[in-house]
Amino acid sequence: MIVLGLTGSIGMGKTTTAAMFADEGVPVHDADAVVHGLYSGPDSALVEAAFPGVVVDGAVDRTRLSAAVLGRPEALRRLEAIVHPLVRRAEQDFLAACRARGEKLVVLDIPLLFETGREKAVDAVVVVTAAADIQRQRVLDRPGMTPEKFAAILARQMPDAEKRRRADHVIDTGRGFDHARAEVRRVIAASVAATKG
Repeated sequence: MIVLGLTGSIGMGKTTTAAMFADEGVPVHDADAVVHGLYSGPDSALVEAAFPGVVVDGAVDRTRLSAAVLGRPEALRRLEAIVHPLVRRAEQDFLAACRARGEKLVVLDIPLLFETGREKAVDAVVVVTAAADIQRQRVLDRPGMTPEKFAAILARQMPDAEKRRRADHVIDTGRGFDHARAEVRRVIAASVAATKG
């Protein structure tokens, strides 16, 4: 089974690209979706214990959590020490289920793939990219986003040029959905061919 790691900086179109892989029948594990689930489930108590006051009505309030960790590297490390092992466990369960079903190709959607050294855990890396002005516009159009928040998020992420340099495949979403979908199909075809080789 070939495991693709899908990554890309904020606003590059990674979520849309992951959906395109899923539309083509490729199982996708979404690390962000797992985190959302953790934040609204019983594991939210672990986050509350580390950051008192961030859980409201049994779920982590992401705005409060963001305020608690933004610009505080030690707080961010504390949060990651809670969240990353839980996400990793969910990922391992996903991979085991896919192997049991005989899947030929799967995608792990991991936003901080390079930043957390996870590229070693996948067979090939797909980086989603777009021009900087397109990225900035997409991000600043999000509710509650500010130029300062955007800058803080970018500061935590490896530069796009470095991600592209280290990628096995690059998908440019700035050239439109049809182009991106064609690139997704190209990556799938190349990966499936590799399993037969």
